[in-house]
Amino acid sequence: MTDLGVEDSEEPVVVAIDDEPDVLTVVQRLLGRQGFETLTFEAVEQALDEVRTNPRVALIVTDLHMPERTGLDVLRQARTNWPSVPVIVMTGRATISSAVEAIRQGAYDYIVKPLDPPEILGTAVQRALDYRRLWSRNRFLERQLKTAERFAGITASSEPMLRVLEFVDAVAGTDSSVLVLGETGTGKELVARAIHERSQRAAKPFVAVNCGALAETLLESELFGHAKGAFTGAMASRQGLFEEASGGTLFLDEVAELAAATQVKLLRVLQEGEIRPVGATGTRQVDVRIIAATHRDIERAVAEERFRQDLYYRINVVQIRIPPLKERRDDIPSLAKHFVDKHAERTGRTIKRIEPSALDRLVSHEWPGNVRELENVIQRALIFAAGETLAIDDVRLDAAESGPPGGETKRLVKFADARANFERGYLKRAMELGEGKQATAARLSGLDPSNLRRMLKRHGIEPD
Repeated sequence: MTDLGVEDSEEPVVVAIDDEPDVLTVVQRLLGRQGFETLTFEAVEQALDEVRTNPRVALIVTDLHMPERTGLDVLRQARTNWPSVPVIVMTGRATISSAVEAIRQGAYDYIVKPLDPPEILGTAVQRALDYRRLWSRNRFLERQLKTAERFAGITASSEPMLRVLEFVDAVAGTDSSVLVLGETGTGKELVARAIHERSQRAAKPFVAVNCGALAETLLESELFGHAKGAFTGAMASRQGLFEEASGGTLFLDEVAELAAATQVKLLRVLQEGEIRPVGATGTRQVDVRIIAATHRDIERAVAEERFRQDLYYRINVVQIRIPPLKERRDDIPSLAKHFVDKHAERTGRTIKRIEPSALDRLVSHEWPGNVRELENVIQRALIFAAGETLAIDDVRLDAAESGPPGGETKRLVKFADARANFERGYLKRAMELGEGKQATAARLSGLDPSNLRRMLKRHGIEPD
């Protein structure tokens, strides 16, 4: 990986299918020498079940002529159900017509048995896996680009978030009130802004207020405005946020924190389309779309009579739930890249890539603080990063990790992180003792040279 981006975090698995056990043994041995993990199957259905259930399967190698189902059957099912998984077809009865038909139906390659030279299979497998990585990368970038074009400010490529954005598209053209639910830090205001920017009100103001950040008396004046002399210090009349957002959208964040009296006044606004400023004798008409949000269990608040049921129905005409970051881990690499670009530019740093092991650590974290916590971790990582690469040692997931080394802690490092750290240190030491020569490092470590190359690439270690 030469630029900042995403690549597979798990070792790929090759599924090999052939009705001759001796052929499968040879295939497994040949690919094993080159560092590929291979699962072998004599029955097509068992092989397809493995592809269906194992997300690490990245390639299928299948015999063409088998008694129950042919390699073309495997190929057709793979094209339909797993288009990102290339298929290599092997046969001991090669004909021009069978080769043409296999390629026409989408086979990545066509190999004649017996394998001569033996390395021909490993070379084809490596090319197919490289093609798959490129295909996946292009699809990822296409989806990112489409999202960036349609929803400025939102970085999303996971299925859960893409479904949220499709819902945003659907409700934006209406004038219905929307309730956005989600944990703290998931990006509820970004979703609210996206709805506004795609609505007919986009040319008018988008005004946001945190209902839990102000005292009840201040919030009432902030929302509805006040008349001159309404209270001590009210030296002049003041327009409220409802009037400020006239013709546009008012975003009420943490709406579940509203006091009972303010809930009554908000309900009247939604029912009658009018407000009464604090201390005023008359009402004023307002034309505002309401988008509300909360991280609390608002349905429970209604059941416990802490939130008015009639107000809940008014603001909950359309409901959008934003999943927490741990449920959309596919977004983490692109979000990490976005935050690296954002904060590196602000701090004058040049970071061109994220080390794969560092990316693995980010993806495996639980993120109780969601996207906001991820941004904080990236900002902290940029402080510790040396050079143009963000390494696993720079990714410090909590404040305790940010202090000087040597402090005693009861925190246990995740096993995956510990293993990644050990591998990285071991490989660096092997390359140092091998004076930067991969062949020497492979001999000293006892690793297969091709396997060593793959591990060095995964950990972002460049030969010196």
